[in-house]
Amino acid sequence: MLDVGRGYRRAEEILGMIAARARAAAGPTAPPQGLFLHSVEYPDV
Repeated sequence: MLDVGRGYRRAEEILGMIAARARAAAGPTAPPQGLFLHSVEYPDV
């Protein structure tokens, strides 16, 4: 999604990446520094 926003890829390519079911098809990942789980919410059933 970052590559789409930056103009490196077209939005139409996203479905192909998902359909490929291969992590390598999506390009580089974001670095993990600064990522954390803020909260988890469950719907009332």
